Amino acid sequence: MPIDQYAFKEALRSWASGVTVVTSRAGDKVHGMTVSAFSSVSADPPLVLVCANSGSTTHGIIEEGGVFAVNILAEHQQEVSNVFASSEYEDSRLERVSWTEGKTGAPLIDEALASIECEVASAHREGSHTIYIGRVEAVHSTDAAPLLYYKGGYRSLLRDD
Repeated sequence: MPIDQYAFKEALRSWASGVTVVTSRAGDKVHGMTVSAFSSVSADPPLVLVCANSGSTTHGIIEEGGVFAVNILAEHQQEVSNVFASSEYEDSRLERVSWTEGKTGAPLIDEALASIECEVASAHREGSHTIYIGRVEAVHSTDAAPLLYYKGGYRSLLRDD
């Protein structure tokens, strides 16, 4: 029996997660998109994974350039998330935020909670997406609070400090 896609998506909305923007570079081309499917894979060697829609511009640039950066957004970066999630800004996303070029050449979003620079170690096409496994080449992190997403909205941590 096939799974109801609405029920499946509704179940996935129950997963609270951090918000990431995955960026990439191939020559002079740079691009990025908000990604909810991100995870660590291994600490030794350090590996992470991201899932990119095969039809997205960012997917093509990761495929061509062989590098990506996972920018984990800080609590104050809701607008950054919105810019990279919107098709309205498809061709001008990186022009709308402050960023620097990382070791791999991929853009690093300024003031992100953390940025993880990767070279593609392997790629696996499944359904409408490609799972990119990235070999971590550099990491950058701060002590800011994370931007969280749950049930279709941004959330904040309740902190004791």
